[in-house]
Amino acid sequence: MKRICTPINSQIVQDLHVGDKIEVYGTILTGRDAVLPKLVDSIKRGQCFDDLEGSVIMHTAVSDAGISPTTSNKEEIEESIPCLAKSGVKIHIGKGSLGDSTVKLLDKYESIFAVTPPAAALLSSRVISRKVVAFENEGMEAIHLLEVRGIPCIVAAAHAKAIY
Repeated sequence: MKRICTPINSQIVQDLHVGDKIEVYGTILTGRDAVLPKLVDSIKRGQCFDDLEGSVIMHTAVSDAGISPTTSNKEEIEESIPCLAKSGVKIHIGKGSLGDSTVKLLDKYESIFAVTPPAAALLSSRVISRKVVAFENEGMEAIHLLEVRGIPCIVAAAHAKAIY
């Protein structure tokens, strides 16, 4: 298991390959169907809430029940990935497969996709703190900043190759 600490640089991404098992430590952002298109729109308007360079984003909502990944190939989520990768997101965490064109664009922007188990109790136990940082009106689907210790993942897409 490779320990990955945020922020992520391009060398870390270059050293990761499809099938690698990783644990993510540090801060990660969250987002899913309702909010990721809004984040992309904000980026395109030059109004992003923060610098995304070296960041990690997990496709999940955040509630008192915990966190657990949603399917990343939903249209609203998968269509956001290229813009987010271009804006500096280095690791996208979710579940399921991505389309070939998305896998190639991840490589172009030195970014990867990792899958994590949909095990809310396990993942939630790895969250140290959380706060809403954007789109608060979206409730549990708002963008949260989580401080995490050891979110387990498997690299599912890297260097224009995919596990699926």
